[in-house]
This record gives sequence, structure tokens and C-alpha cells, in this order.
Amino acid sequence: QVQLVESGGGLVQPGGSLRLSCAASGSIFSINVMGWYRQAPGKERELVATIGSSGSTNYADSVKGRFTISRDNAKNMVYLQMNSLEPEDTAVYYCNAHALRISWSGYREIWGQGTLVTVSA
Repeated sequence: QVQLVESGGGLVQPGGSLRLSCAASGSIFSINVMGWYRQAPGKERELVATIGSSGSTNYADSVKGRFTISRDNAKNMVYLQMNSLEPEDTAVYYCNAHALRISWSGYREIWGQGTLVTVSA
């Protein structure tokens, strides 16, 4: 069983920063794309940022210039550095990975349980 565990969420004032971490575990052979998504109250889940195994990145327009995604392939971890946070960034943030185990015939999409980020004065 491949699992993703997020950490680093919490309450922060507007203009502040937070760093989210996500650790993948479970006899993983390979991880392709990793990413972060978020879901605000009453809204659908949306893409925040993704990063490929070679380091190529993609960001939602709403976070470009403020958020930075990175990964450590040796540790099977992905990070999201969030700066200049705004109240509109308040949401549950979910880690996502396309992972492969030896016993699987192909990559599978895995989700973490989510971590809450609240931006409020």
C-alpha cells in the first residue's frame, strides 16, 4: 500500500509563509509526477502545482510567483513553499503522486489525507 502523508499546515496571517511537506511510503519503485491540489469550502478541488521526476514544474495562475514546488527523489518527498499568503489561499491542501510498485502493471494515482491551511488575521 502506497501512502502519502502531508504536514506543515496551520494558521497564518495574510502575507505570511508556510511550507508543506509530503512523504510517500510503501515499497515504491518509482514516482512520476507529484503535486499539490487544494479544496476550499464549497468549492471543487483544484490544481495548485505539479512537478515531474526531472523537475519540470507547472503552477496555477493564482499562485505563480508566490508558491514554489520542489521534490527530493531520494526521499520520495514533495514540498510546497507558500509565500505572500492571502485569505483566498485558505483550503485543505492535498498531496498527489503517480506511483509505481513492482507488483503493479502501471502507475497509480495516490492522494494524501489533506492538511488544512488557514490564512486569517
